Amino acid sequence: MIDPAVGALLAGAFALLFASAAFHKLVGLRQFVEVFRAYAVVPAALAPLAPLVPLLELTVAVALLASRSRAGAAAAGIGLLFAYAAALGINLARGRRDLDCGCAGAHERRPIAPWMVWRNLLLACLLGATLLPSTGRPLGPTDALTIGAGTAVAALLYISLDSLFGRLMLRAAQWRTSAS
Repeated sequence: MIDPAVGALLAGAFALLFASAAFHKLVGLRQFVEVFRAYAVVPAALAPLAPLVPLLELTVAVALLASRSRAGAAAAGIGLLFAYAAALGINLARGRRDLDCGCAGAHERRPIAPWMVWRNLLLACLLGATLLPSTGRPLGPTDALTIGAGTAVAALLYISLDSLFGRLMLRAAQWRTSAS
C-alpha cells in the first residue's frame, strides 16, 4: 500500500519529467527524428513515426495527473522507460558510445552511457510505485504542500543528478580521448 500523498507526489514528478521530455523533443523535432533514426533499433521505415514518441510522453504526463487514468499512464510510462533503457543498452552493446542520447534537448549533445540505462530502470521502478493500492487516507491541506514541495524537490534533484552524471561522463570521455 502507498500513502495517497506519496502516490500523488510521484505522479506529479513523473508528469513533469514526461512533459519536459516531450517538450524538448517537440522543440527540436528534426534533431529528435535524427536521433531516433540513429539508434537503429526499429526498421528505418518506421522513423517517420518518431514524432509519436513525444506525443505519447505528453499523453502520459497529462494522464498521470488524473487519478482515474493514472494506472494506465504509469504502465505506459514504465513501458517507455524500459524501451529507452533497451535502446540505450542495445547501442552500448554495439559499441556505439558516441551516439547522442537525445535526452538533453536540441541544443546539447550528450553521448550515451551505461548509467543512463540504470537511470531509466530506476525511474521505471519508482513509477511502478504509483501502481500500488492507496491506503485510502483522505488528503488534507498539508498534503497539498507536501505534494507541491516534494514534486519541486524531486524535479530539482533529478535535474542536478542528471547534469552531474552527464558532465562526469563527458569529462571522462574527453579524458580517455586525450589520453589516447
